[in-house]
Parts: sequence; structure tokens; C-alpha cells
Amino acid sequence: MSQITTQLDDSGAVDPNLPPDASRRLWVTTCCAVGGAAGVATVVPFVSSFAPSEKARAAGAPVEVDISGITPGQMITVEWRGKPVWIMHRTEQQLKDLPTLDSQLADPESDRPGFTPEFAKNEYRSRRPEIFVCVGICTHLGCSPTAEFTTAPGLPANWKGGFFCPCHGSTFDLAGRVFANKPAPDNLEIPPYVFSADGNTVTIGADDKAKA
Repeated sequence: MSQITTQLDDSGAVDPNLPPDASRRLWVTTCCAVGGAAGVATVVPFVSSFAPSEKARAAGAPVEVDISGITPGQMITVEWRGKPVWIMHRTEQQLKDLPTLDSQLADPESDRPGFTPEFAKNEYRSRRPEIFVCVGICTHLGCSPTAEFTTAPGLPANWKGGFFCPCHGSTFDLAGRVFANKPAPDNLEIPPYVFSADGNTVTIGADDKAKA
């Protein structure tokens, strides 16, 4: 499967003509994030199939990812323009939990400009409620948060799952929305992306408002 990469359109945070940011840590991993008591485990076989070639990285074109094998509660990480991009299949319970967190968030409706394209300005910050796609880089100082789907030191006892930046303690829910009174000033960036007609492939870096 060929995979190539690009950047955000003018409805989001980053100019599509900007070159990749080589200063950030580059990596491609795949992880399994199961809700409830399971935690996170590495899924090694997927890694090579998601890694774009050097030519693709330089070209800055969209990267296609087969998501048909991501089951509810799982998350994979791919590289796009030198950045980690998370693709998660949220469970029904995780979706139900999102509205209950609004009062704890700094920008629950993603009203602040720059990190949420128009298609993602909804309760789930996604084109499809169950599939969440975002850039895994903290909006504070560019660190990469870790996925915490149960709990971890420094997180509240009633933690519903989300992302924790260990560098300065910012926390984000499973829609990438930052909690209030944290160093990160904004929600996590949503990149442009579209789904294939059968829903089994997501193309990151493509922007087609006609597709949902």
C-alpha cells in the first residue's frame, strides 16, 4: 500500500504549502488502546505497512491508511508530514462520555480558531463519531502526549480516558479537547482527511468537503 503525506488546509491550523517540520521527533508506531481495564499494548505487525517512504515524506501528498482492522477501543499511530497522527476507533461508551466532560474543558465546542477545521466542529471533532483522527502533538510546546485509556499517576480518579502530556501536565479527552487550567492553550489539531466510499480507508491530508 503506497502512502504519502501533506498538511492542513485553510479551514484548519496550518498552511498546506508549509514544508514538513523536521525538528519534531519522527516516529511511526501502532498501539492498541482498549477501554475499561485493559490498558495499552503494542501491535508490531502493523508498523511497516503504515510507514510512508522517504520519497512520500518529501512529496507532502496525502497518506492513505487502511482502518478496516481497527476495532472499537483500538488506536494506531501513523506519520504524516513528520508528525504523529492518531487514528482511533472509539467505543460507544467513550462516545457517551464525551458530553459529560464539557464543563471541565477549556474549549469544549472548539470555538478557538486554528486547530479545528469546519468539518470537525461537532461534538466528536470528527467526520464519523466513532473514528477520531488528530495530530498527536501538544499545543503547548510541541511534545507528544501519551494515550491513557484507564488511569495513570497524575490523572484524576474519575478519568474517562484521553491523552496526557507528561512534559507539563496537559490533559486532553478522547476528542482531543484540552482540560481547563492546563498549560496547553488549545485543543489538539485535527488534520484534513476524508474516508473512502466503503469507509475502510482514511486519506490524511486530503480535503474534500463534499465527503463526510
